[in-house]
Amino acid sequence: MMKKIIFILLFTLIGVPNTYSQELIIDGNWKYITKEDNAEFSKKDFNDSGWAELDKLEWQDDIHTTAVRLLWLRKKVFIPVSLKSASEKTGSMSLSVGKIRQTDETYLNGKLIGENTSGDTNRNYLIDTEDILWDQENTIAIRATHWGHFSISMVPQFKSANPDLFFKYNAGLKKGNEKDLVINKDLIYQFTITNVSTRKLNGSVVADFYNFNGEKVNSDKKEVNLEFGATTVDFHYKAASPLIKVTYTLIVNDFQYSDSWNAVYGYENIAYKKATPIITYKVDEKFQNPDVDRTVIDGWLGEKLDINTQQRLYKVDEDVLLAGFINRPGVHSWIGEHVGKFLEAACNTYANKGDAALKEQIDRSAQQLIAAQLKDGYLGTYDADSHWTSWDVWSHKYDMVGLLRYYELSGFKPALTACEKIGDLLFEKFGDSVGQKDIIKAGAHVGMAAASVIDPMTDLYRFTGNKKYLDFCYYVIKSYDNPKGPRIITDIDSLKRLDKVANGKAYEMLSNIVGISKLYRITNDENFLKPVLLAWNDIVSKRLYVTGTTSSMEHFQDDHVLPAENDAHMGEGCVTTTWVQLNYQLFSISGDMKYLDELERSVYNHLIGAEDPQTGGVSYYTPLMGVKEYGTNITCCMSSIPRGIAMVPMFSNGKINQTPTFLFYEPGVYKTKLNTKDQTEVEFVTHTNFPSDGKVSISVNPSKTSKFQILFRKPYWTENFTIKVNNKTQKAGQQLIEVDRTWKKGDKIEISFSIPLKILDGGKSYPNSIGIQKGPQVLVFDQKLNKVKAEDVYLNENAIFLEQVPNSILPENWSGNQVYTLNAEVNGRTEKIYLVPFADAGQTNGMITTWIKKESK
Repeated sequence: MMKKIIFILLFTLIGVPNTYSQELIIDGNWKYITKEDNAEFSKKDFNDSGWAELDKLEWQDDIHTTAVRLLWLRKKVFIPVSLKSASEKTGSMSLSVGKIRQTDETYLNGKLIGENTSGDTNRNYLIDTEDILWDQENTIAIRATHWGHFSISMVPQFKSANPDLFFKYNAGLKKGNEKDLVINKDLIYQFTITNVSTRKLNGSVVADFYNFNGEKVNSDKKEVNLEFGATTVDFHYKAASPLIKVTYTLIVNDFQYSDSWNAVYGYENIAYKKATPIITYKVDEKFQNPDVDRTVIDGWLGEKLDINTQQRLYKVDEDVLLAGFINRPGVHSWIGEHVGKFLEAACNTYANKGDAALKEQIDRSAQQLIAAQLKDGYLGTYDADSHWTSWDVWSHKYDMVGLLRYYELSGFKPALTACEKIGDLLFEKFGDSVGQKDIIKAGAHVGMAAASVIDPMTDLYRFTGNKKYLDFCYYVIKSYDNPKGPRIITDIDSLKRLDKVANGKAYEMLSNIVGISKLYRITNDENFLKPVLLAWNDIVSKRLYVTGTTSSMEHFQDDHVLPAENDAHMGEGCVTTTWVQLNYQLFSISGDMKYLDELERSVYNHLIGAEDPQTGGVSYYTPLMGVKEYGTNITCCMSSIPRGIAMVPMFSNGKINQTPTFLFYEPGVYKTKLNTKDQTEVEFVTHTNFPSDGKVSISVNPSKTSKFQILFRKPYWTENFTIKVNNKTQKAGQQLIEVDRTWKKGDKIEISFSIPLKILDGGKSYPNSIGIQKGPQVLVFDQKLNKVKAEDVYLNENAIFLEQVPNSILPENWSGNQVYTLNAEVNGRTEKIYLVPFADAGQTNGMITTWIKKESK
């Protein structure tokens, strides 16, 4: 029986009388199937009689995971020939579907008519009238992917195509590099219109030029004839300002249509002058950052930092990151988070390295982002009718993260002003007063995504001193306990386990916990510290992987459930980085080495291991048992992992209670000022092959002979730790070793320690399996380096003897020089196998095995 089809003739005034459109509204049940995928499902005559039916365009499950689900929908529709007249106005028809959560490929009679990846974009797909079977049954098929909740926002309908479907826009420069400075250059600005309609059209293009402050500085207009295909219009202009925004407006009178397209060029090469917060922390810092601009990290870790800069940050596509701000809406719901993440990573890297090329990227990206801000302060990537839905607050959060770090690095006041405008807008839109929105309802994952804006809001308060931003943080805390709120503090305090808090989503929850830790630092309110410590203890004791990450399927799982294969979606890169951020906050607060231990565990394993040293690609999920699936497409983890890596110089060394402290024993240079009246300068130069061996030599070079103390961390994993100063042995019994003496230029510190093996138990998820840790590094079996298969390998946990062998067995251009051999039982015989650090493994696409079966007793 044919489903109910409503045919409506709508008369709608559009500027002139007697203008009308006809619509065929497609209601009734749809056929659907989940989990299965077959290209035949799109075909007109595919037999879907065995499929289930949906009485409304919504489907969800209650599985506690964000793994991608697949859903196919099909609908047979009779399209009367009387509707054909609707196409006469513009020459084509369209299928309007509304917003689909999340991605779709939409077909008509087996032909793909459109696809989209954003759950916040209305779908309006152009249809050639020749592809419609008039007065016959047609088949619509939709292949959708989603994360547990699929929906379509409106009843689909066929109607006359709106003119905006006919035109695609692009802009550029006829000559010259679009990334270069534009000030005082006579340039040709080009606007290209691609017309896909069946008609030749006449129109005009207006080009309005604006400076960084939004002031119109030039305007020009040209007539255009729009044939099928691309038409390019040139506009000459010599800019008198360093940044130019061009708004092109196409006017087509035949369609009574106009639309605009924006392009931004140039930037100001500003001189950086650091900005400092107005509000200091009420909680004294026990750990003080080193001056990262006077810190050099060489060796294994230094190579990884260089890779992060050269292979990842240099290669970031700024145009893709900024496109959704310059021309809204963006291509997907959270495209707005990426430029802020890039800016934070790039600013931290520049602060350490002073890289001129990176500075150009930073200035250009930050300033062009600021130029895209609307007058009311909005700086998201959504259409006006979708502001403050889905991931919009989340994207504003990352705007502030990136721009506040840019302001701190450069002192560029417009960056702070842009953040103040965002803060003011959020303060206006969200709250408990009549007419304000509930922030919990403005974001995903029980509101945790939107509420995580508490993190940069604490920093905005610190840099401005404006108490309303602090008040907003208190509002967020209060909102946790709103109806259907995440109850983050309340439930952590009572349950003391994160998998039972809200929906257990790890990234968003940790993002809030980091923000709460920062709120504690500015208020000294112990009620904020307590849940943070409970959360940390729960993760370390029950939900932490041996490589320093947490979560699978992007959620905290049950106690000690730590699946590690590819399909477990473990170790999401965003979670790893946010875990690093939390440990950094707690280490800064307390100076307690247990937080530094976790920073080290993450850095030497999962954080570095998530970035491909060959391409700079990032593994969204980085399995302990499987293949690191590196990619260079823009994803949340692709933007997060570089942030975590760029943080490393902030805690590799530093000061505990103002005393110079050695934490990571990597080669390099650490310069600092002593906490003395004359602030004596001292330079430490470290030589070592760590982590390959445990011999470290440090030259101490104070600007003048001075008496002061130096602290040395004794890592939790080491044995036989000794320190000698000018060949005199020092006491070395504590976790933090003090050497207090008069130092002169050229004094030598010799540190020696053994790096023993630690046998790791596979736990609940991998019983009868073991892993191997050497120093801070977890060692793993990489299939590409071994001839035997991992599944055939057994180890005797009481007879494991590692031998480091020459790195000549490693593939050419392999990043890292550590490789170890040991004997294993393979199919009843003894064979040598090779292990490498987890952070190095998988760079030639080898299958990784961390948990190796142990021989039965």
